[in-house]
Amino acid sequence: MKRSILLAAGALGALAASPAAARDRARTQVTPYIELGQVLTADLQSGDVLTYSTVTAGIDATVQTRTVELQLSYQYQRNISWDKDVGDDDIHSGLARAAVRVAPGLSIEGGALATRARSDIRGAAPVVLSANDQNISQVYSAYVGPTYTGNLGAASVGASYRFGYTKVEAPGSTGVLPGSPPLDTFDDSKSHLAQASIGVKPGTVLPIGLTASAAYERDDAGQLDQRYEGKYGRADAVLPVSGTLALAAGVGYEKITTSQRAALVDSTGQPVVDADGRFVTDKSAPRRIAYETDGLIYDAGVLWRPSPRTFLEARVGKRYGGTTYIGSFSYAASDSLGMRIGVYDSVQTFGRQLRDGISQLPSSFIDQRDTFGQQFSGCTFGQSSEQAGGCLNSVFQSISSSSYRARGVDGVIGVNRGPISFGAGIGYANRRFYSPPGTSYSIVGVTDESYYAQAYFNATLDRNSGINTDVFANYYESGLGTQPGITSLGATGLYYRNFGRIGTTASLGLYNFSQEGADDQTSAQAQVGVRYSF
Repeated sequence: MKRSILLAAGALGALAASPAAARDRARTQVTPYIELGQVLTADLQSGDVLTYSTVTAGIDATVQTRTVELQLSYQYQRNISWDKDVGDDDIHSGLARAAVRVAPGLSIEGGALATRARSDIRGAAPVVLSANDQNISQVYSAYVGPTYTGNLGAASVGASYRFGYTKVEAPGSTGVLPGSPPLDTFDDSKSHLAQASIGVKPGTVLPIGLTASAAYERDDAGQLDQRYEGKYGRADAVLPVSGTLALAAGVGYEKITTSQRAALVDSTGQPVVDADGRFVTDKSAPRRIAYETDGLIYDAGVLWRPSPRTFLEARVGKRYGGTTYIGSFSYAASDSLGMRIGVYDSVQTFGRQLRDGISQLPSSFIDQRDTFGQQFSGCTFGQSSEQAGGCLNSVFQSISSSSYRARGVDGVIGVNRGPISFGAGIGYANRRFYSPPGTSYSIVGVTDESYYAQAYFNATLDRNSGINTDVFANYYESGLGTQPGITSLGATGLYYRNFGRIGTTASLGLYNFSQEGADDQTSAQAQVGVRYSF
């Protein structure tokens, strides 16, 4: 069992096994299951048809009590080939979100993710996932840490700590066009984030609200001894101008440094790679700066809350040596309809961005049973209007081993009305990569971008049956030389019927991948399965 799986399971197990959880065990629902399936996949260009079997073991768990909130959906799938062209492989897929209130004002939060994601942004872009897909890596990530909120006289105080770990398996074949330069492949990283703040609301001490905050963050990656280190301190002020509108401004100091060692090169100047295709670190090389910023940061904007269900924040300022724009909008139109839009701009590493992305996913989410879907690497939708959902597409447009500046926008809308639920997510992501100057084998100065959209529709037909459908669309530009853009489209559908503890499913998937200069790839998949729930 991989150490990342143990970390994720241990972190969440510790939350679920706390004394508070033990007291509330009677209200916990846990459903383990096993499932057998038969899959047929057809290349609609060549006419080739392949088939393989699947054996799956999984668990769905939910805890909703006064002190504990936890949802876990995890499954392990073993693919068993019937043909030499389809190899046996293992797939882990799951998401967990948990929060335990251990004392007044003190809670422990955790999250874990296991999924498959696209590795090289220039390579194949499968959306409907099946066995032996090119350019796909297995990803594991988890985080855990305490959060405290309380009062000190008239002031509100807060503090939190997060530890995160991310592990990515090597992808094997990527489907990159012949002659393309090699890129490094992410291995693993550990991150630490500590934050603290103290503030007073408007009208408490002064007409304006004041907050002072500070944070320290570090991320160490296994590739080329890469390191991110950031620290900042700032003061923010809020001035109400009406009952629903306020002006906000902040100023502070920030220092961020990302660094790494050089890759070992051969006599021709090409990087030496290990058995998994990762660059070998030259341990004798000094640490070199890939990105650095040090100085004043500031921003200003507006806060608007016309009702308890609606909130808007928009800011513009100076950070990372240039102008930044950030904002968010949330709207819970009713108990069944909610939406969220976010605009972001930050210097990131893959492990840190994934950790933050998991923490922003709904703590109560809709689990899609479809085998061929994105399985938590795309958009995850919530079960309430207050948590419409979140998308990890901006993290998983490709798995980067370099630090980068991430900018973009995404939005999610979700509707849950009785037996019907549906939702959609859409977004744009842009990344500019950093590496030490003069590193010829890296993607220094390269900017890539992607556009993505996803929608789902679920309907319960009666107490024992229902349908699930998903559609996806993605477009990628690698920014590397004359590499052409990549478009991938996909759709899946599933029908299920339950007979007591036995459940049956039939699902279909259709996928198209196109890139200028290469033949289109269109394929279809079908699966029938039977599940026994304990």
